[in-house]
Amino acid sequence: MQVNNCIIEVVDRVFKALADPTRRRLLDSLRRADGQTLGSLCGQLDMARQSATQHLAVLEDANLISTVRRGREKLHYLNPVPIHEIQQRWIAAFEEPRLRTLDTIRRQAEEPAMSSGKPDFVYVTYIESTPERVWHALTDADLTASYWGHSNVSDWQVGSPWEHRRTDGSGVADVAGEVLESEPPHRLVITFGGPSVVTFRIEAYHDIVRLTVLHENLATEADLQAVSAGWPAVLANLKSLLETGHVLPQAPWEMHEELRAAQMAQHDPA
Repeated sequence: MQVNNCIIEVVDRVFKALADPTRRRLLDSLRRADGQTLGSLCGQLDMARQSATQHLAVLEDANLISTVRRGREKLHYLNPVPIHEIQQRWIAAFEEPRLRTLDTIRRQAEEPAMSSGKPDFVYVTYIESTPERVWHALTDADLTASYWGHSNVSDWQVGSPWEHRRTDGSGVADVAGEVLESEPPHRLVITFGGPSVVTFRIEAYHDIVRLTVLHENLATEADLQAVSAGWPAVLANLKSLLETGHVLPQAPWEMHEELRAAQMAQHDPA
């Protein structure tokens, strides 16, 4: 009952936040240009800075935006997850296939414009779990194999290597890198196949966990396209596993099979 109450409270905050036209205007602004500073957002509103800050606080409390500190600046990013979950709960159940328009909005919201010094991809989701279980799911080779299709192999100590190995017995690692930070069960930072860096931030809230993934320093638009499709698919499978005990009926990344095949082909033997 307590878990259900927490979920209801989260949904209530989302609807409350979306009810105000000023807050919807802020979300529209972030959809057009993600990763804006407070000053940039305030400059678009005919109101005092303090009032704009209060509106942004309501949006952040509803998980409709996420923020990242870069030096003295606080960058704001649109988080599409709550709106997507509303669509799944009240719309998708009554219409198949899913509405293509909402799917397009979701993809746009998950593809922040590339800009020097900003995270290239930010994704936030809530999971009915504990920080310890989420950490274990991110770092255990057998569990990652079950919901990711690859085994994440490392001792997860700072400075140690890690590999994202295929589960077909070939031993091929499609991604490899180094552990930069390891603070179980709340923070993990790794290099991801070159100069890009992934940060996992795990925050507890009563009986649920807020999991934030930041993927920085992506080299090309193709890389951004790949992670924008890949991370939501992997995290949806992780959420299903931790909340229900099993992964989704179909591997969600199969909806982006061409992107996945191209990525894996880079590491296939000649």
